[in-house]
Amino acid sequence: MYPPAAGSQEKHPSALHVQAPARGPWSTGLCDCCDDPGNCCLTCWCPCVTFGRIAEITDRGGTSCGASGALYSLIALLTGCGWIYSCLYRTKLRRQYSLLESPCSDCLVHFCCESCSLCQEYRELKNRGFDMVLGWHGSVERQAAGVTAPPAPQGGMMR
Repeated sequence: MYPPAAGSQEKHPSALHVQAPARGPWSTGLCDCCDDPGNCCLTCWCPCVTFGRIAEITDRGGTSCGASGALYSLIALLTGCGWIYSCLYRTKLRRQYSLLESPCSDCLVHFCCESCSLCQEYRELKNRGFDMVLGWHGSVERQAAGVTAPPAPQGGMMR
């Protein structure tokens, strides 16, 4: 095959670049746990429940909250490393919503502060309109019925 003629618009296949979708920031910061004190307390005392809810939504109902939470608990009890399992879901969640890997790698975030990372993921899904208590199927039914999530509260005192 001959090279393209001068002035030709033809490009070599290796010169074509596929642009990845733009990565956006998380809706809340890693240490914004005080924004949802109820979830913060639940996560501190029973992270398996928070993780189960995150996993059910992230898996789009493919796994139940109970099964995911039980597996997380089993891994945490047997190895002391439940963060290894939960960091996989952070990666999955980030990819689904094109979120930045910040403030550092997913595994490092979960290793250093498991509770904060679970709370951030929970808030992210909640801010995207999911009712975390209802789970995937309940949230989908609610949206199909035309019920939308209430608007996010504005910070600070207002008159």
